Amino acid sequence: MDGGLKMETLDRKAKEFIGIAVAVAGDCQPCFDYHFAESQKLGITLEHIRAMVRLPQSIRQAGKGNMDEYIQAKLEIQVAEQEKEEK
Repeated sequence: MDGGLKMETLDRKAKEFIGIAVAVAGDCQPCFDYHFAESQKLGITLEHIRAMVRLPQSIRQAGKGNMDEYIQAKLEIQVAEQEKEEK
């Protein structure tokens, strides 16, 4: 990564927090299980893990609703374009 944050510069706890957040955002249960276990080995408390998952959970939930609306609108536009082409 040129000019960006390199994973080597992060400590293990930060990496696990990021891993948990990405696992939650991506709905990846095996990933969450792995990073949850690693976090516990590092002494990260359940309170901190709960706090870490709240943001990606809310982003994921908001995104799902927005994505559903986006998909519906996109499909409606596509149908309208096809109908217009057929005329």
